Amino acid sequence: MASLISCPHCGVRPKEEFTIRGDATPVRPGPDAPEEAWFAYVYLRENPKGRIRESWHHTSGCRRFLIVERDNVTHEVYSVVDAAQAKEAAE
Repeated sequence: MASLISCPHCGVRPKEEFTIRGDATPVRPGPDAPEEAWFAYVYLRENPKGRIRESWHHTSGCRRFLIVERDNVTHEVYSVVDAAQAKEAAE
């Protein structure tokens, strides 16, 4: 059985329609941030095992960016939200 992602705009779709863009948790430093903050943002990443939040792009659908919370061991998807709406809710 194919893995499915529930896009908030298009409904349940096969994962092959999506592109994983990476970890959704890093926060971009401000333009006046010190060089060390930019170095950490660009190069230093955790590689946790288990439940994570990732940025995905629905490349073959609505072309929206999504935040997918899933387990990177079992591939179970817990939630999918529109990235723009998630950013607005966090502010």
